[in-house]
Amino acid sequence: MQMSYAIRCAFYQLLLAALMLVAMLQLLYLSLLSGLHGQEEQEQYLEFFPPSPRSVDQVKAQLRAALASGGVLDTSGDYRVYRGLLKTTMDPDDVVLATHASVDNLPHLSGLLERWEGPLSVSVFAATKEEAQLATVLTYALSSHCPDIRARVAMHLVCPSRYEAAVPDPREPGEFALLRSCQQVFDKLARVAQPGVNYALGTNVSYPNNLLRNLAREGANYALVIDVDMVPSEGLWRGLREMLGQSKQWAGTALVVPAFEIRRARRIPANKNELLKLYQVDEVQPFYYGLCTPCQAPTNYSRWVNLPDETLLRPAYVVPWQDPWEPFYVAGGKVPAFDERFRQYGFNRISQACELHVAGFDFEVLNEGFLIHKGFKDTLDFHPQKEAENQHNKILYRQFKQELKAKYPDSTRHC
Repeated sequence: MQMSYAIRCAFYQLLLAALMLVAMLQLLYLSLLSGLHGQEEQEQYLEFFPPSPRSVDQVKAQLRAALASGGVLDTSGDYRVYRGLLKTTMDPDDVVLATHASVDNLPHLSGLLERWEGPLSVSVFAATKEEAQLATVLTYALSSHCPDIRARVAMHLVCPSRYEAAVPDPREPGEFALLRSCQQVFDKLARVAQPGVNYALGTNVSYPNNLLRNLAREGANYALVIDVDMVPSEGLWRGLREMLGQSKQWAGTALVVPAFEIRRARRIPANKNELLKLYQVDEVQPFYYGLCTPCQAPTNYSRWVNLPDETLLRPAYVVPWQDPWEPFYVAGGKVPAFDERFRQYGFNRISQACELHVAGFDFEVLNEGFLIHKGFKDTLDFHPQKEAENQHNKILYRQFKQELKAKYPDSTRHC
């Protein structure tokens, strides 16, 4: 009797062990299957996975090294350039949003981070030694508290050649040392920034917009170069990535992103439907509509607003370039640099668009994506020297166009 009971116990123990083994094997199988599926899914969407941000210490070390180098002088010798205060990984097929700003206009960077999901490159101009110090301390604070900036933003600094930017002392970084979050850094920046009239720097230094643009797009294949107070439509980066990834036949094409401006009191529209509702009641208008209508008119806004609704971003129509069109665009390959002799106001973007045309680039307007400038452009937004600078750059532009004939002797195009 006792023997029979012992046999039954041993049998049940063996059965229980077998069941546990089967259960463990099933869990292992499901785990492996789930992991394989997750790996496949991650590989499928890998292009949209943001890179893992580097550690705060790595970013700060890069910042200190860039500043300690003393920078390099630009070709004119008037400006000192510090490359890579912050760096970001850019794969060859990505689209970089390249922009430039004075220190006082850097609060706009927060809005760009919200709308643009890909890498950003920002060139900052500091007109005085005090602004250069603020820029370095601010970059130090952003790298400490903003993981998104560590992962996605490249930042460069330009200041007059007679100044050298200093390495922030980690023991004494001023009021920024009290900040504990990314939002606090931007809030503090908004309080200390003093944005004024465009190009009115309060010094005898010219704002080197084209130098800053070239610096911001340096190292990028595809770049969308905009002013810092402009906002892209929602999903524009993703749409461009998908479209450009479908074909390698984009060399020699400038994909035009229509630009608009909106009343300051209005919320920035996220998509084309929202934009068109505001456009129909004159709360949104073509960019530079009140200042230089011909500068954007070839975009053909009436045609663009009447395009049929589509979900995929694509080129909708071709527009022949004509003077003085200065479109915002995405292009890759051998894109001519912005001529850095153009500073302050006038002809700095028109000259580059003109050279694109002479170099053989064609302009195709995108169907869905757009840019919005915060506020209607008005003559009061500019400093008193605007017209004098415009006339100076107009003379330079005539010389520039003559130079293009020698630079592109076989081109049948002209400006």
